[in-house]
Amino acid sequence: MITAELIIPILAATVQSGTPILYATLGEMLTERSGVLNLGVEGMMIFGAFGAFLFTYFTGNPWVGLFMAGIFAGVLGLLHGLVCQVFQGNQVVSGLALTILGVGLADFLGTPYVGVATTGFTPFEFPVLSSIPVIGGIFFKHDALVYLSYTLPLIFWFFMNRTRWGLAMAAAGEHPAACSAAGLNPVLMRWAGVFFGGFLVGLGGAYLSLAYTHLWTNNMTGGRGWIAVALVIFAFWRPGRAVFGAYLFGGIMAFQMRLQALGATLPSSLLLMLPYALTIIVLLFSSARGKGRAAPAALGVNIEPGE
Repeated sequence: MITAELIIPILAATVQSGTPILYATLGEMLTERSGVLNLGVEGMMIFGAFGAFLFTYFTGNPWVGLFMAGIFAGVLGLLHGLVCQVFQGNQVVSGLALTILGVGLADFLGTPYVGVATTGFTPFEFPVLSSIPVIGGIFFKHDALVYLSYTLPLIFWFFMNRTRWGLAMAAAGEHPAACSAAGLNPVLMRWAGVFFGGFLVGLGGAYLSLAYTHLWTNNMTGGRGWIAVALVIFAFWRPGRAVFGAYLFGGIMAFQMRLQALGATLPSSLLLMLPYALTIIVLLFSSARGKGRAAPAALGVNIEPGE
């Protein structure tokens, strides 16, 4: 029989599992809204997770680790910008190379620390709201990074639609020539997009090492970066839909983990496959329903020098 005692923990785990995906999705969405396609999210995310673990391990301060996670991933984003904006490289190829670089660096540098535990963010009950029946148990008994993630989609929407910098960044992704004609610098906007988008991706990686596991292990992201790339398309570059998509995938992950814990007779490899099978379904759904909801017009198109 399905009871609240069974459902509430699963939904709470859904929020936990969806949080790193949400950070990464919003980061990639910010980068793409500026006109840069970055397929290096997986590499940036795991490199950020390693940076978070490393600095938290040596300083004992998870907030320092969180900030450095953003810096680690943001620097990789700047490397992607260097290839695409300065050397006019192919954005798809550069992003794929960035994934290989980030994963390789994290595994190489992190091997001595595999299985080593560190301090991090621990759950606490949010005052007043945690006492709300059902809702409190699902949303308000988590750690600080989960609570921060609740505000990010609203901040993202406000920034992109109500601030001068956000509108300029969106213009750089839609029509760089018009952006330049308005006296703005579309190249600068794209540099900002790849760095700050990467910073958010790094925060998603930090959640995995500082809140989800409190230790370091190779291949910690487990394909979450690729899921984030797919979710940007599923969300049609809208932060509200990104929330739904992130929790949808988080729910699938939480569900398959719970099935394994209950000793389900299904093969474990089949259960582990569920989130990625859903990724394919989501992309097919987005392609079928996405007519008239196009990506930024200049997405993936480099700005030629002097253009």
